[in-house]
Amino acid sequence: MKRALFALGLSALTLSACSGGIIPNGVPTASTGASRPSPDAGLPEKAAKPIPSTPAATFAAPVQTGDGSTAASLGVVRGPEIGSLQVDARKAQLAMDSFRTSCPGLVRRTDSSGLTQGADWVPACDAVKTWTGDAISFFAAYMDAVQVGNGKAFATGYYEPEIAGCRTRQAGCEVPVYKRPSDLIDVDLGLFSDDLKGKNIRGKVNGTKLVQYDDRAAIENGSLAGRGLEIAYANDPIEFFFLQIQGSGRLRLPDGGVMRIGYESQNGRGYTGIGRLMKDRGLITDGSMQGIVAYLRANPEDGRKVMQENKSFVFFRELTGAGPLGAMGYPVVGEASVAVDVKFIPLGAPLWLSMDRAEPNGIWVAQDTGGAIKGANRIDTFWGAGDRARAIAGGMAARGAALIFLPKAAVTRLGL
Repeated sequence: MKRALFALGLSALTLSACSGGIIPNGVPTASTGASRPSPDAGLPEKAAKPIPSTPAATFAAPVQTGDGSTAASLGVVRGPEIGSLQVDARKAQLAMDSFRTSCPGLVRRTDSSGLTQGADWVPACDAVKTWTGDAISFFAAYMDAVQVGNGKAFATGYYEPEIAGCRTRQAGCEVPVYKRPSDLIDVDLGLFSDDLKGKNIRGKVNGTKLVQYDDRAAIENGSLAGRGLEIAYANDPIEFFFLQIQGSGRLRLPDGGVMRIGYESQNGRGYTGIGRLMKDRGLITDGSMQGIVAYLRANPEDGRKVMQENKSFVFFRELTGAGPLGAMGYPVVGEASVAVDVKFIPLGAPLWLSMDRAEPNGIWVAQDTGGAIKGANRIDTFWGAGDRARAIAGGMAARGAALIFLPKAAVTRLGL
């Protein structure tokens, strides 16, 4: 669904130091649902109580066995029994339903984290088809919890925005929504050198050379105009900028209908979070979405230049089925799906969070990826669509601890 995250740009401005202690063995914080948004900031209030601290000896970090570039080489230790974890039953059910959706792809995927093989997931995926019991009992019956590295987690949030738009250009609705250009080329560098396996770049051919593709400024100044790439138009360039960063969204049409658009590709340019940039320059005093948008609207020319410093540009396709779609090609579900770094968490695997705020606590399923989501236990939580989802996602910056649920066969093979 997404390849770059607005929430990360915001949260980088508001993080405070916190312990993010190792997960208590069997005494985690319970999920209590979303807190009420603050009427002043328009963002959710943080949970009052942090995760209970626990001595490091209670749940020791593993010994690193490699270069730390994957979960397997970073090191894994056994976690507490899944049945002992305190979770919200409703969220656990949502997670089990999302796990069921992911199963067809999960059993076929090559797991780049080094933790599982496709066949490991077959017993759980077969069982979930007809499971009638509660979700916690299901996860406990077919999986065990493990901790990757030191288990310390950081979570942000994303959502599916809805903005005003139209299918054909008209007065007041003139910001192009482009599909992927035919001259945008994906290059797998691993085909040219074993040292570059897993690395990819995007660009275009200019004569006999592969060069960078047009950046945001060039595209907004018309470099793609007249090529028939427009699939729709947005009313507001600022709202569309943030929809691009989320990677998916809805266009509210003049006739009252809705056109859903999803990520198709990106121009290959690096992502720059403008929140940090604006704070460093003294243009804003806080990192809230409201503060950023207020500056952009009050300073349209300078604001346009600031947005163009994020050279990344996203291309879209219309979505006509269920969605929005995550990196697995399945619909992501609010309060159930998360984006992860697949080198550390298998795509399709359930995971459990215990954080210093209530909203993200509980069981989720890794169904998406994100350009800014890199490293062990780095999680981006999906909250769905609407004002509540926007408020929670825009203010999400939580620290705590994470466990991954792996099939019992995989845990046995890992020697845990």
